Amino acid sequence: MEYELNEGIAVLHFDDGKVNAIGFDFMKAIREGLASADREAKAVVVAGRAGILSGGFDLKEFRKGPEATNAMMAEASPMFHRLFSLPQPLIVACTGHAVAAGALLLLVADNRIGSAGDFKIALNETSIGFSFPVFGIELARARLDPAYLTRSFVQSEVFGPDEAVRAGFFDRVVPPEEVLDAALEKARQLAELPREAYAKNKRDIRSLALGAIEASL
Repeated sequence: MEYELNEGIAVLHFDDGKVNAIGFDFMKAIREGLASADREAKAVVVAGRAGILSGGFDLKEFRKGPEATNAMMAEASPMFHRLFSLPQPLIVACTGHAVAAGALLLLVADNRIGSAGDFKIALNETSIGFSFPVFGIELARARLDPAYLTRSFVQSEVFGPDEAVRAGFFDRVVPPEEVLDAALEKARQLAELPREAYAKNKRDIRSLALGAIEASL
């Protein structure tokens, strides 16, 4: 992860040269980035590498067995809870594909800017034989359009960027070269809102989902 402070906006830019798998290193970087943002940022932008936001969890850890899987979830649950309850505005610049836990990163954000192009946005857990943890259930229920919930969450339907807007994964789609700038522009707009009111109203409207995730930690 590269951390940058851009006119009061913290940018967490992930690029592992591959698929930005969400493993222990990724989650540690999120924690460190948010700790810095707490001290010095009015809003936070999370961005991927060209062509991909994230391909989801690091499946190598799951293949090690139940103990490793439980360890991964013990790290992932508080990370997603932290992102979903972040007091500052949180914007995700989706630079390409977002699959499985990568798509869940879209659901924790206040605003999601998607990249136009031949990209896949999907919660594909059913298709690969996995069920969802509590945070995945609550995020999907809270953020996806009800008409798309079964198609996405249960049936693993894959959406292109425009359909992802209708499903509730994105708020807006722009050309690839404009994704980060559009995310920064939105972050600056939201950073002008009164911080205490923004944080309280966000937590209040998400209280049911956050409470269920907290109970599962």
